[in-house]
Amino acid sequence: MIGAHVIVGYANDPGGRDALALSAAITRVTGGELTVATIYPPNSPGLAVEAQANLAHAAEELGPVPAEFITFESRGTGRGLAVLASRIRADLIVVGSADGGQHGRISIGSTADHLLHMSPEAVMLAPAGYLPPEEPARLTLAYVHRPQCDAAVEQVAQAALRLGVRLRLITLDLRTDDQGRLRDDLALAVRLAWESTGIEAEAEVAEGHDVAAALAGVEWLDGELLVCAASEDAQPHRVFLGELAMKVLRASPRPVAVLPRGFG
Repeated sequence: MIGAHVIVGYANDPGGRDALALSAAITRVTGGELTVATIYPPNSPGLAVEAQANLAHAAEELGPVPAEFITFESRGTGRGLAVLASRIRADLIVVGSADGGQHGRISIGSTADHLLHMSPEAVMLAPAGYLPPEEPARLTLAYVHRPQCDAAVEQVAQAALRLGVRLRLITLDLRTDDQGRLRDDLALAVRLAWESTGIEAEAEVAEGHDVAAALAGVEWLDGELLVCAASEDAQPHRVFLGELAMKVLRASPRPVAVLPRGFG
């Protein structure tokens, strides 16, 4: 289960504070380590000092929450977080929504875009203005019948079992596929979750003319987390999201975790 060591990319802005709150909530539940990192560009002594000041703000925000604070030099924030995560053996990178996005939704900036196409570790994004509850409520997996999603069913079911929360599998019906086949595929995924963990997953087909409309008709609990599997085009042990999954991520009103190919 991800969350044994979480690294959060922090900047002293709304997205950075959202990500910090989410990462602290995750480690509170998992009992994992928390590393707060600010990335700054090479040959920029002024920005290096600013990075240290950012971490001082982060420490104030966290209060008594235990954490390690690191500044790291890199030509890009996403690249720096990915490299640093590998060095410290973090298993989850958390970032916030880019400035200017819709409240309650995820806006993908350059940092998130890099991580969603290159990260060696799972990536989680917080919607703008997200306030994490005290306890998790349910894990939802966006399911499509393909090997990466089938593997994710088992991994997410195991995480739900350990956390003691409900599991839901959602398939999108954008009125371009045979709904009977979609429901049959979903039933097989529910059976896979049961056979691997003994969890009886909820199953839902979300219908709409596009991804945003389909997800708008879905009930979302406080404390819910949406999980997406990497695309089949992803390199081994890398995150890579295709066009449809990107639309799901942008339409989600809850944090989204993206698993790398071969996770677990």
